[in-house]
Amino acid sequence: MRFFGRAVLFCLGLVFAIPAGFMTLAVGTLIEPAARELVTELGLAGADAVLSDLWHGGPAAFDAAGVLVGLWALSAALLILPPAFVALVGEIAGFRSFAWYGFGTGLFTAALPWLGRDWERWSEGAMLGAEARITTLLFLTGAAAGLTYWLVAGRSAGRDQ
Repeated sequence: MRFFGRAVLFCLGLVFAIPAGFMTLAVGTLIEPAARELVTELGLAGADAVLSDLWHGGPAAFDAAGVLVGLWALSAALLILPPAFVALVGEIAGFRSFAWYGFGTGLFTAALPWLGRDWERWSEGAMLGAEARITTLLFLTGAAAGLTYWLVAGRSAGRDQ
């Protein structure tokens, strides 16, 4: 019976944590100029690719399904995977600390884009100011999701009920 109760709390915690992370990312993107510029550049690059294909006689049909799958994968990687992974480890280990859920999810979310970077860029040295601010925004996004999970389900992890 305890397992079923924890599973329900796990799912309920994620139901609240994922939108909290999304809202933090949305507000942060509106506030942070570097994030707004990144979103604009990604949108322009996508539009340029579609228009270039049309201009050169490529596929005339816009692949909306491909764009939606790409957006879903990006949102899943940044908004669903970090809180779910940290919450699962916290539930298995019985961690109740808000620092585990908040800091762990924030660190994992902020680290995801850096894990996919070219290793030669790692050796170049310091981050640019814009990269540091976007990394901070991703950390805050993950921390908001992790702390929301902790408020709903993490505080009682590992307790006998």
